[in-house]
Amino acid sequence: MEIKWQVESDSEKSIKRFLATKGVSHRLYSELKRRGRVLVNEQIVPFDYALTSGEQLTVIFPPEGSDADVAGSDGELEVVAETAHYLLLNKPAGLNTVPGPANSTDTLVNRVKGHWRAVKSPDRKPHIITRLDRFSSGLVLVAHDILTNNLFVQQQDQHQLEKIYLAIVAGQLPDDHGVIEAPLAQSPTSFQQVVTATGKAAKTEYWVEKRLPQATVVRVKLHTGRTHQIRAHFASIGHPLLGDELYQGPMDQGIERQALHAWQLSFIEPYTGVKQSFTAPIPEDLANIIK
Repeated sequence: MEIKWQVESDSEKSIKRFLATKGVSHRLYSELKRRGRVLVNEQIVPFDYALTSGEQLTVIFPPEGSDADVAGSDGELEVVAETAHYLLLNKPAGLNTVPGPANSTDTLVNRVKGHWRAVKSPDRKPHIITRLDRFSSGLVLVAHDILTNNLFVQQQDQHQLEKIYLAIVAGQLPDDHGVIEAPLAQSPTSFQQVVTATGKAAKTEYWVEKRLPQATVVRVKLHTGRTHQIRAHFASIGHPLLGDELYQGPMDQGIERQALHAWQLSFIEPYTGVKQSFTAPIPEDLANIIK
Protein backbone atom coordinates (compact mmCIF):
# COMPACT_ATOMS: atom_id res chain seq x y z
CA MET A 1 0.00 0.00 0.00
CA GLU A 2 1.35 3.41 -1.02
CA ILE A 3 0.33 6.74 0.54
CA LYS A 4 1.59 10.22 -0.38
CA TRP A 5 1.58 13.28 1.87
CA GLN A 6 2.74 16.85 1.28
CA VAL A 7 4.97 18.30 4.00
CA GLU A 8 3.48 21.71 4.85
CA SER A 9 5.35 22.77 7.98
CA ASP A 10 8.25 25.20 7.65
CA SER A 11 10.20 23.43 10.36
CA GLU A 12 12.13 20.25 9.83
CA LYS A 13 10.46 17.10 11.14
CA SER A 14 11.52 13.55 11.62
CA ILE A 15 9.60 11.07 9.52
CA LYS A 16 8.33 9.36 12.66
CA ARG A 17 6.92 12.60 14.13
CA PHE A 18 5.38 13.60 10.79
CA LEU A 19 3.63 10.23 10.42
CA ALA A 20 2.38 10.44 14.01
CA THR A 21 0.53 13.66 13.05
CA LYS A 22 -1.15 11.64 10.29
CA GLY A 23 -2.32 8.99 12.72
CA VAL A 24 0.37 6.37 12.21
CA SER A 25 0.78 4.60 15.53
CA HIS A 26 4.12 3.58 17.04
CA ARG A 27 3.34 -0.07 16.26
CA LEU A 28 2.58 0.69 12.61
CA TYR A 29 5.69 2.83 12.31
CA SER A 30 7.80 -0.01 13.70
CA GLU A 31 6.32 -2.39 11.12
CA LEU A 32 6.92 0.17 8.36
CA LYS A 33 10.54 0.59 9.42
CA ARG A 34 11.02 -3.18 9.53
CA ARG A 35 9.45 -4.11 6.17
CA GLY A 36 8.43 -0.91 4.32
CA ARG A 37 10.05 2.02 2.54
CA VAL A 38 9.87 5.82 2.55
CA LEU A 39 10.56 8.15 -0.37
CA VAL A 40 10.96 11.92 -0.51
CA ASN A 41 10.22 13.49 -3.89
CA GLU A 42 10.21 9.95 -5.36
CA GLN A 43 13.70 9.14 -4.03
CA ILE A 44 14.27 6.46 -1.38
CA VAL A 45 15.58 8.00 1.84
CA PRO A 46 16.63 6.60 5.24
CA PHE A 47 14.16 6.75 8.11
CA ASP A 48 16.26 9.37 9.91
CA TYR A 49 15.83 11.82 7.01
CA ALA A 50 14.77 15.34 8.12
CA LEU A 51 11.69 16.58 6.26
CA THR A 52 11.27 20.18 5.12
CA SER A 53 8.33 22.19 3.85
CA GLY A 54 7.27 21.53 0.27
CA GLU A 55 8.61 18.00 0.05
CA GLN A 56 6.40 15.06 -0.82
CA LEU A 57 6.65 12.04 1.44
CA THR A 58 5.67 8.66 -0.01
CA VAL A 59 5.18 5.80 2.41
CA ILE A 60 5.06 2.23 1.11
CA PHE A 61 3.60 -0.06 3.74
CA PRO A 62 4.37 -3.77 3.48
CA PRO A 63 1.52 -5.89 2.09
CA GLU A 64 -0.66 -7.25 4.87
CA GLY A 65 -1.67 -10.41 3.06
CA SER A 66 -4.98 -12.24 3.13
CA ASP A 67 -6.32 -14.81 5.57
CA ALA A 68 -6.25 -18.02 3.52
CA ASP A 69 -8.63 -19.70 5.98
CA VAL A 70 -11.45 -17.25 5.11
CA ALA A 71 -13.24 -18.27 1.93
CA GLY A 72 -14.78 -15.90 -0.57
CA SER A 73 -18.54 -16.01 -1.14
CA ASP A 74 -20.58 -15.03 -4.20
CA GLY A 75 -23.51 -13.96 -2.02
CA GLU A 76 -25.17 -10.62 -2.78
CA LEU A 77 -23.35 -7.54 -1.50
CA GLU A 78 -24.89 -4.06 -1.57
CA VAL A 79 -22.03 -1.59 -2.00
CA VAL A 80 -22.87 1.97 -0.93
CA ALA A 81 -19.39 3.41 -1.62
CA GLU A 82 -15.90 2.13 -2.31
CA THR A 83 -12.52 3.86 -2.53
CA ALA A 84 -8.96 2.60 -2.64
CA HIS A 85 -9.00 2.54 1.17
CA TYR A 86 -12.47 1.60 2.42
CA LEU A 87 -15.73 -0.10 1.49
CA LEU A 88 -19.16 0.94 2.80
CA LEU A 89 -21.89 -1.69 2.70
CA ASN A 90 -25.61 -1.98 3.44
CA LYS A 91 -25.90 -5.25 5.39
CA PRO A 92 -29.21 -7.09 5.30
CA ALA A 93 -30.74 -8.44 8.51
CA GLY A 94 -29.94 -12.10 9.06
CA LEU A 95 -26.39 -12.00 7.71
CA ASN A 96 -23.51 -12.47 10.16
CA THR A 97 -20.82 -9.81 9.92
CA VAL A 98 -17.81 -12.05 10.56
CA PRO A 99 -17.19 -15.80 10.24
CA GLY A 100 -17.76 -17.95 13.30
CA PRO A 101 -18.52 -21.54 14.33
CA ALA A 102 -22.13 -21.31 13.13
CA ASN A 103 -21.24 -19.80 9.73
CA SER A 104 -17.72 -19.63 8.32
CA THR A 105 -18.43 -19.47 4.56
CA ASP A 106 -21.17 -16.90 3.87
CA THR A 107 -20.87 -13.87 6.13
CA LEU A 108 -20.34 -10.23 5.23
CA VAL A 109 -16.57 -10.74 5.39
CA ASN A 110 -16.80 -13.76 3.06
CA ARG A 111 -18.86 -11.72 0.61
CA VAL A 112 -16.37 -8.86 0.71
CA LYS A 113 -13.63 -11.30 -0.28
CA GLY A 114 -15.86 -12.62 -3.05
CA HIS A 115 -16.52 -9.05 -4.24
CA TRP A 116 -12.80 -8.27 -4.39
CA ARG A 117 -12.26 -11.47 -6.35
CA ALA A 118 -15.04 -10.57 -8.80
CA VAL A 119 -13.66 -7.07 -9.50
CA LYS A 120 -10.10 -8.45 -9.68
CA SER A 121 -8.98 -6.39 -6.70
CA PRO A 122 -6.13 -7.55 -4.44
CA ASP A 123 -7.21 -10.25 -1.99
CA ARG A 124 -6.81 -8.21 1.17
CA LYS A 125 -7.83 -8.75 4.76
CA PRO A 126 -11.14 -6.94 5.51
CA HIS A 127 -11.09 -4.81 8.68
CA ILE A 128 -14.60 -4.29 10.09
CA ILE A 129 -14.94 -0.82 11.63
CA THR A 130 -18.67 -0.68 12.46
CA ARG A 131 -19.81 -4.21 13.24
CA LEU A 132 -23.51 -5.09 13.43
CA ASP A 133 -25.39 -7.94 15.10
CA ARG A 134 -26.66 -10.63 12.77
CA PHE A 135 -30.28 -9.45 12.83
CA SER A 136 -29.51 -5.71 12.65
CA SER A 137 -29.41 -4.13 9.20
CA GLY A 138 -27.66 -1.13 7.72
CA LEU A 139 -24.29 0.50 7.17
CA VAL A 140 -21.05 -1.35 7.83
CA LEU A 141 -17.69 0.33 7.22
CA VAL A 142 -14.79 -1.90 6.14
CA ALA A 143 -11.18 -0.74 5.90
CA HIS A 144 -9.06 -2.22 3.12
CA ASP A 145 -5.80 -2.16 5.07
CA ILE A 146 -4.29 -1.91 8.52
CA LEU A 147 -3.39 1.79 8.24
CA THR A 148 -6.90 2.86 7.25
CA ASN A 149 -8.25 0.65 10.03
CA ASN A 150 -5.95 2.41 12.50
CA LEU A 151 -7.07 5.85 11.32
CA PHE A 152 -10.79 4.99 11.56
CA VAL A 153 -10.33 3.50 15.03
CA GLN A 154 -8.73 6.78 16.12
CA GLN A 155 -11.75 8.65 14.74
CA GLN A 156 -14.01 6.40 16.79
CA ASP A 157 -11.97 7.08 19.92
CA GLN A 158 -12.15 10.84 19.24
CA HIS A 159 -15.92 10.72 18.48
CA GLN A 160 -15.37 11.90 14.90
CA LEU A 161 -17.12 8.88 13.45
CA GLU A 162 -20.85 9.42 14.02
CA LYS A 163 -23.31 6.52 13.88
CA ILE A 164 -27.06 7.17 13.75
CA TYR A 165 -29.53 4.29 14.05
CA LEU A 166 -33.26 3.97 13.45
CA ALA A 167 -35.08 1.82 15.99
CA ILE A 168 -38.69 0.99 16.83
CA VAL A 169 -39.26 0.47 20.55
CA ALA A 170 -42.28 -0.88 22.37
CA GLY A 171 -44.72 1.53 23.99
CA GLN A 172 -44.71 5.31 24.21
CA LEU A 173 -41.56 7.08 25.31
CA PRO A 174 -42.49 9.93 27.63
CA ASP A 175 -40.11 12.52 26.10
CA ASP A 176 -39.31 13.51 22.52
CA HIS A 177 -35.60 13.58 23.37
CA GLY A 178 -33.68 11.69 25.98
CA VAL A 179 -30.34 10.27 27.08
CA ILE A 180 -29.85 6.83 28.60
CA GLU A 181 -26.60 6.74 30.53
CA ALA A 182 -26.11 3.45 32.34
CA PRO A 183 -23.11 1.08 32.58
CA LEU A 184 -23.40 -2.27 30.81
CA ALA A 185 -21.86 -5.70 31.41
CA GLN A 186 -22.37 -9.25 30.19
CA SER A 187 -25.05 -11.13 32.11
CA PRO A 188 -23.58 -14.12 33.99
CA THR A 189 -26.53 -16.29 32.91
CA SER A 190 -27.31 -15.31 29.28
CA PHE A 191 -26.08 -13.52 26.16
CA GLN A 192 -27.74 -10.32 27.36
CA GLN A 193 -25.98 -7.15 28.38
CA VAL A 194 -27.36 -5.81 31.66
CA VAL A 195 -27.21 -2.50 33.49
CA THR A 196 -24.93 -2.82 36.50
CA ALA A 197 -22.78 -0.47 38.55
CA THR A 198 -19.72 -2.61 37.76
CA GLY A 199 -20.24 -2.40 33.97
CA LYS A 200 -18.56 -0.23 31.36
CA ALA A 201 -19.83 3.32 30.85
CA ALA A 202 -22.45 3.53 28.09
CA LYS A 203 -24.39 6.52 26.73
CA THR A 204 -27.26 6.45 24.23
CA GLU A 205 -29.09 9.55 22.98
CA TYR A 206 -32.41 9.44 21.13
CA TRP A 207 -34.98 11.61 19.39
CA VAL A 208 -38.57 10.56 18.66
CA GLU A 209 -39.23 10.43 14.91
CA LYS A 210 -42.80 9.13 14.99
CA ARG A 211 -45.31 7.83 17.50
CA LEU A 212 -47.30 4.71 16.60
CA PRO A 213 -50.28 3.27 18.52
CA GLN A 214 -48.17 0.66 20.32
CA ALA A 215 -44.62 1.75 19.58
CA THR A 216 -42.24 4.68 19.09
CA VAL A 217 -39.87 5.23 16.17
CA VAL A 218 -36.61 6.77 17.39
CA ARG A 219 -33.43 8.15 15.88
CA VAL A 220 -30.53 6.99 18.06
CA LYS A 221 -26.98 8.26 18.43
CA LEU A 222 -24.34 6.17 20.15
CA HIS A 223 -21.83 8.07 22.27
CA THR A 224 -20.15 4.79 23.24
CA GLY A 225 -19.98 1.47 21.42
CA ARG A 226 -20.88 -1.32 23.83
CA THR A 227 -22.20 -4.70 22.75
CA HIS A 228 -26.02 -4.64 22.32
CA GLN A 229 -25.98 -1.08 23.70
CA ILE A 230 -29.17 0.19 22.05
CA ARG A 231 -31.05 -3.03 22.69
CA ALA A 232 -29.99 -3.27 26.34
CA HIS A 233 -30.50 0.41 27.14
CA PHE A 234 -34.06 0.61 25.80
CA ALA A 235 -34.94 -2.69 27.49
CA SER A 236 -33.59 -1.29 30.76
CA ILE A 237 -36.10 1.58 30.70
CA GLY A 238 -39.03 -0.70 29.86
CA HIS A 239 -39.11 -0.09 26.10
CA PRO A 240 -37.38 -3.03 24.37
CA LEU A 241 -37.10 -3.06 20.59
CA LEU A 242 -39.89 -4.70 18.62
CA GLY A 243 -38.95 -8.23 17.60
CA ASP A 244 -36.03 -8.42 20.05
CA GLU A 245 -36.73 -11.79 21.68
CA LEU A 246 -33.45 -11.78 23.65
CA TYR A 247 -34.49 -8.59 25.47
CA GLN A 248 -38.18 -9.54 25.82
CA GLY A 249 -39.34 -7.27 23.02
CA PRO A 250 -42.85 -7.88 21.63
CA MET A 251 -42.93 -10.53 18.89
CA ASP A 252 -46.46 -9.79 17.63
CA GLN A 253 -45.91 -6.38 15.99
CA GLY A 254 -45.10 -7.49 12.44
CA ILE A 255 -41.37 -8.12 12.82
CA GLU A 256 -39.46 -11.11 14.17
CA ARG A 257 -35.99 -9.57 14.37
CA GLN A 258 -34.85 -6.61 16.43
CA ALA A 259 -36.17 -3.44 14.79
CA LEU A 260 -32.78 -1.81 14.48
CA HIS A 261 -31.15 -0.27 11.41
CA ALA A 262 -27.74 1.44 11.11
CA TRP A 263 -29.22 4.36 9.21
CA GLN A 264 -26.58 7.06 8.82
CA LEU A 265 -22.79 7.22 9.08
CA SER A 266 -20.49 10.24 8.96
CA PHE A 267 -16.69 10.32 9.16
CA ILE A 268 -13.63 12.23 8.00
CA GLU A 269 -12.00 10.67 4.93
CA PRO A 270 -8.62 9.71 6.44
CA TYR A 271 -6.41 10.88 3.58
CA THR A 272 -8.23 13.97 2.26
CA GLY A 273 -9.76 15.37 5.45
CA VAL A 274 -13.15 15.74 3.71
CA LYS A 275 -16.25 14.87 5.74
CA GLN A 276 -18.32 12.05 4.23
CA SER A 277 -21.95 11.28 5.10
CA PHE A 278 -24.02 8.29 3.98
CA THR A 279 -27.56 7.01 4.50
CA ALA A 280 -28.88 3.46 4.06
CA PRO A 281 -32.52 3.09 2.89
CA ILE A 282 -34.91 1.88 5.56
CA PRO A 283 -35.54 -1.86 4.94
CA GLU A 284 -38.99 -3.04 3.97
CA ASP A 285 -39.85 -4.79 7.25
CA LEU A 286 -39.23 -1.60 9.28
CA ALA A 287 -40.82 0.65 6.65
CA ASN A 288 -44.05 -1.40 6.74
CA ILE A 289 -44.36 -0.85 10.50
CA ILE A 290 -43.54 2.86 10.32
CA LYS A 291 -46.25 3.41 7.66
